[in-house]
Amino acid sequence: MNQSFFVLFVLGICIALPAVMIWGWVRWAKHREPRTAFSTLSLVGFALGTVSGLLAIVAMLYARVVGGFSFYDPALMKIYRWGALLSVTAMVFAIIGLWRPSSLRWHAPVCAVGTLVFWLAAAAGE
Repeated sequence: MNQSFFVLFVLGICIALPAVMIWGWVRWAKHREPRTAFSTLSLVGFALGTVSGLLAIVAMLYARVVGGFSFYDPALMKIYRWGALLSVTAMVFAIIGLWRPSSLRWHAPVCAVGTLVFWLAAAAGE
């Protein structure tokens, strides 16, 4: 049971979350709907979630180049803090943006929750 959950978690974070991000940006670029306050809030939430995901990718690449982080490395703790803060902020904007239909209405909260789950799991694994 634990192994199957872990496999689903890894697949969700490594495949589904980036796919939702790419799909969301493509969908946002194609839609020519009038911009409302709620669609803008969804866009801001989605953008912050994407930045959080990009921070995770950059942190992993940086760790690969420098040979990893030491246990409870202060730089790594700051990366975790910023990633989680970006994700929580994205979630706030995404939840507010849910109130009206837009091209990113559901992509933004999925992205925000997915990146927050990643940061919490990464911090818990430390």
